[in-house]
Parts: sequence; C-alpha cells; structure tokens
Amino acid sequence: MVSLLPATTRTTPRPTRTTPPLPAVAPRRRASGSLPTTRSRRRYVAVVVTLAVLALALAAGLVVWDNPMPAGSDGFWRIAQLRLKNVLVMAIVAFCQAIATVSFQTVTNNRIITPSIMGFESLYVAVQTAAVYFLGAAGIVALTGLPQFVLQIGLMVGLAVALYGWLLSGKHGNLHVMLLIGIVIGGGLGSVSTFMQRLLTPSEFDVLTARLFGSVTKADASYLPVAVPLVLVAGGLLWARARRLNVLALGKDATTSLGLSHRGELVKVLLLVAVLMAVSTALVGPMTFFGFLVATLAYQFADTHDHRHVFPVAVLVGFVVLAGAYFVMNHVFYAQGVVSIIIELVGGTVFLVVILRKGRL
Repeated sequence: MVSLLPATTRTTPRPTRTTPPLPAVAPRRRASGSLPTTRSRRRYVAVVVTLAVLALALAAGLVVWDNPMPAGSDGFWRIAQLRLKNVLVMAIVAFCQAIATVSFQTVTNNRIITPSIMGFESLYVAVQTAAVYFLGAAGIVALTGLPQFVLQIGLMVGLAVALYGWLLSGKHGNLHVMLLIGIVIGGGLGSVSTFMQRLLTPSEFDVLTARLFGSVTKADASYLPVAVPLVLVAGGLLWARARRLNVLALGKDATTSLGLSHRGELVKVLLLVAVLMAVSTALVGPMTFFGFLVATLAYQFADTHDHRHVFPVAVLVGFVVLAGAYFVMNHVFYAQGVVSIIIELVGGTVFLVVILRKGRL
C-alpha cells in the first residue's frame, strides 16, 4: 500500500508554552514548647507586663495614698514606712500561697484542693484557742513575739513531716490516704477548737475572733528577718524544680519511666510546701480559699501548664488580688476589718464554680 503523503512531509509537535516552576515553599513548622506560637508568647508577655504594672501601682498607692502628713516631711515617711511593711507582708503571703498551692495541686494531680487540707490552719486555730482558753485574754499576748512565731512554724512543719514520713514511707505509701487523714486531723482540731471556744467568756471570745481572721496588720516587723529567708529558700527551691514539677504533673508512671523517683520528689515538694504554708499562716492567719483563687486565675491567665511560666503569673495575681482588695476596702469603703472576709467569699464562690464545671477545667 502506497502512502499518499509526500515523503518530505513530517509531523512535528507543536511547541507548548511552559511556565517556570514555582519555588519550593518550606512547610510552616509549629514551634514546640509551652508557648508554641507567636501569638501565645505575645499574650503571655502582655499578661505579665499588665500584672506587673498593676502590682507596682497598687504598692505605690498603698504606701502614699491618703497620707495625712505633708509630702516629704518626717511624719510622711514614718507613715510610709509602716505601710511599706504591710506591702512587704502582702508580697510574702502572695508568694507563699501562690507557689505552695500550684505545687500542691501539681503533685496531687487535683485542681480543686489546697494545702490547707493538711490541717495547717486548723492547727493554727487550735493553738490560738488553747492559749486563750488556758491563759485568758493574756494568752494572745503570750503568743506574740519572735520565739512564739518560730514555735508555730515548727509545729505546723512538724505535723506535716510526721504525716509525710508516716503515710508516704514504706511499701504501701499512698498519697490519697495521706490527704484523707489530713482532712480528718483538720476536722478533729476544728472540733476541739470549737469546744474550747464555747467555754470562753464573751470578752475572751471577742479577742480570739479577731486573731482568727487573716490580716496583714497582725504581722510584726520582727517576724520578717525569719520569714523572708525561709520563704526565699523554700520558694526558690520549688521554682528551681519547675521542670521536675512538669514531669510530676504527668503522673506516677510517666515520672518513673522518665527516670525520676516519684515518691522522693513528692516528699521534697510537700515539705517545701509545708514550710511556705506554715510561714504564711503564722504570719497573717488563715486564708483558706486565697491560694485556690490565685492558682485558678493563674492557670487561666498563663494559658500553659509549664510551671516556669505559671509561677510568675501566680505570684503577680496573688499580690494584685491581695493589694487590690486592701486598697479598695481601706481607701474606698473604709472597712479594714472585712478584707479577708471578702477574699474568702470571692475564693469560695470561685471554688463552687470550678466544682460545678469541673469537667471543663
């Protein structure tokens, strides 16, 4: 069969228009860590800066606001010095309650309990009540002074060490049993205190009641040389163990698999928590829900579980809440005696809210 096409005719492909290849774009990687995105880091910095500015403003307001003496006079600076002592006590209490509560909630793996569950405040109330019951109104004076302050701290830490050494040592040591026994001991001390209070005269009961409310004005300046080093050492050690606390938050099995002794770390953290709570309670009195309120707000503001970032926010939130409450109640409503009551009311309300929405926290 002969082809009808001429021999010289060839089919050539039509040139196609090609576009240059697009440059390869590397996939956007998500940074790892407690604050993985730029937005989260900026938000955290904004929260810390805002809280720090509020804390400085409140501290300055508590020192110089409504000072009756002329600015710059000797009387002005004497009053400012007395107020500065109260501001320092607020900072110590905020630091103790914030660091202790966050650490305690981490090692117990529970966000709705506080170190007060171990009976620190019940022991404080029992000691104060027993002093008034056996010595009368003069018992309050007998408990005032640096040796008595150190004795109260020693009693609270001793109670905690006895519980930890007894219930966390041995083959069958159990954290939950320790917490339950702490609740029972706290309830028993509270019952004994109530019984003794019913036998007091009205005047003695009135004097005792004033001591059982948490107040920064009760702290004596002579306590600070002992309280400040204890707080700095215990709080600094907990802050330095922030990475270990991150591991403890994963649970016993994960902690052990990562090479840490869960029981050893648990006892060390609880001992440091006991020192902080003992100093705070002996310094200003019971503040049951203050630590819970601070820890809950700190986790919401920090938006991370890394203790290196939670601790600073918790301390700043604690100082802002405490100093703000005192500033508003003292200089706006002129009701100095109800500050701790208001804090406990707000903290208790937040506690109930968290209990009701526990599954979402």
